Amino acid sequence: MRDIPEAFAAHLAGGVTTLCRCWSLRRPDGLALGFTDHDRDLAVAGLVHAARTGLEAAEAGAELGFAVSGGDVAGALSSLGLTEADIAGGLYDGAAVETWLVDWAHPETRLLLDVATIGEARRDGDAFVAELRGLAHRLGAERGRTYRATCGADLGDARCRVDRAAWTTTGRVTSVPEPATLAATLAGSFADGLFTGGRLTWTAGANAGLAADVRLQLGSLIELWTLPPRPVAVGDGFSLTAGCDKRLATCRDRFANAVNFQGFPHMPGNDAVMRAVPGSDHVLDGGSLFR
Repeated sequence: MRDIPEAFAAHLAGGVTTLCRCWSLRRPDGLALGFTDHDRDLAVAGLVHAARTGLEAAEAGAELGFAVSGGDVAGALSSLGLTEADIAGGLYDGAAVETWLVDWAHPETRLLLDVATIGEARRDGDAFVAELRGLAHRLGAERGRTYRATCGADLGDARCRVDRAAWTTTGRVTSVPEPATLAATLAGSFADGLFTGGRLTWTAGANAGLAADVRLQLGSLIELWTLPPRPVAVGDGFSLTAGCDKRLATCRDRFANAVNFQGFPHMPGNDAVMRAVPGSDHVLDGGSLFR
């Protein structure tokens, strides 16, 4: 049962209400933004919630038990903090969102409706749509170790123990053949594919401090999985970390780190379930056993 503050309950009992919705958003990088569907800006809990954003609740749903609830909020792209480049670059993915029902005549009178995170923010024409995921969504996140053939560690973390710095190089962009493809000069000579599945972190340029996953590396050509949120210019610097496909062969042959492999490479697969029992008198080829 929801506890309703006394002041808010008194406002609801008054017969005429002056209510609006406010959304307080905090990105993973610490930037805090506020939005409201009211017709003027409101200061709520020390954060100014901008009214000129066109933000509105598009759809919301609630579920019983541990089912994941969620919804969408939609709004227009504007210069008040939401930019197309930041949304496309995933800067709002995983942001924390609080939804408030606020008395716009007395903003200190408010009710917290929901706490959620943004699963994905995407462009929709000249606007954007942000998917909201309820707290139950965290129950689906992987915790601890799982029984699988591939490694559960990330390259260079406390369980992997590989010296990440030894597998990192630097480079600079020489041209941008396609929006998510870079031609670059790298500090050193490396085999094709070494950085496929790795991580590129921008150290200079408009995207400095941001990172992206590498889809493919062939010589000095690097293809990213996602488009950088801001334009890439010739001369922009980056660091590049080798990729790991989490297979035992890669851990052993590339990184000489099989002793720290965090998977179960010898676990039986589907072939062990489907094969015939040793010593069986029947030919288990899918045909009848009675002919």
